Amino acid sequence: MWFHYARPGKQPRGLRPWVLALLKRGPRTGAEIMQDMETVTLGWWRPSPGSVYPLLEDLVSEGLVRRRPDGRYELVPQPRTGLPFGFGFGDSVPRTVEEVLEEIQGYVTYLEDLVRDDRSAIQKRKDEIERLSTRLRELVP
Repeated sequence: MWFHYARPGKQPRGLRPWVLALLKRGPRTGAEIMQDMETVTLGWWRPSPGSVYPLLEDLVSEGLVRRRPDGRYELVPQPRTGLPFGFGFGDSVPRTVEEVLEEIQGYVTYLEDLVRDDRSAIQKRKDEIERLSTRLRELVP
């Protein structure tokens, strides 16, 4: 699919206006945004947590969106800037340590959303999560 979120400093891609349009309809978690996009495309495309969550955090830092205590994101009543839309093609593969960490953070936030709805969904993968956690801790002596 051609929807890519550009990394910081680059032109935002087609994902940004789509997320803003969904949030205009009402508050959503990142997981709900991904599900809505998959539903709208009849299962053809579902954005990754590594694309959606960094975009949501960028929108929060820009003052367009806020995260509510229940974990849902919503548009602010009067954003301090307009809603800039950008379209185009770009490389969404993380290339730097910062980009990889940003992507990992998005996936962790996605798992947190899943746990809110159904803890058992993640409990089945507890051993895998612990192995990954150990590997990440070993990277920083």
